[in-house]
Amino acid sequence: MALTQEQWNLVEEFRAWMESHVGGSSPWGQFERHDREDGSTLATRWAAGEHAWFEVAVRPFLPQVRVGILTDDRWKSEELEQRIEDSGDSMSEFVELGFETAGLEWPDPPVEHYREQAKYFYFATPLDLTDLKDVAEEGVRRKVLQMLEGYYHAFSGGR
Repeated sequence: MALTQEQWNLVEEFRAWMESHVGGSSPWGQFERHDREDGSTLATRWAAGEHAWFEVAVRPFLPQVRVGILTDDRWKSEELEQRIEDSGDSMSEFVELGFETAGLEWPDPPVEHYREQAKYFYFATPLDLTDLKDVAEEGVRRKVLQMLEGYYHAFSGGR
């Protein structure tokens, strides 16, 4: 299945909005795009230290936006797991506190912890959309931005 031109335009406008609002400012720095060739995941990443990145990924065929942190280092993944365990919170509570710091009220957000492509270890929260067109809505864009800031607060220790 391929995206229509209208769908590509929606995704590109959303990504441009996110990238301009996050920008190259501290603490984010420059972003990089990491897209799957089949268009199933269109991701923008910002460095979160060595071998770690914060990510906003549009998954247009679901439709969904996924926000999280990932690493290609098994030991870094275990460090992140340990940070959550040391907090005494569940993964959901840990991320929820980061979201609250970012001004987003989302009790018990889903947090998926998984390995992808036999390379990356993820902690991520999916935001299911009714339709891909939802990415054009200001409220959805603001929520995704707050989710990204929430992951930053949770995993950078800035909460």
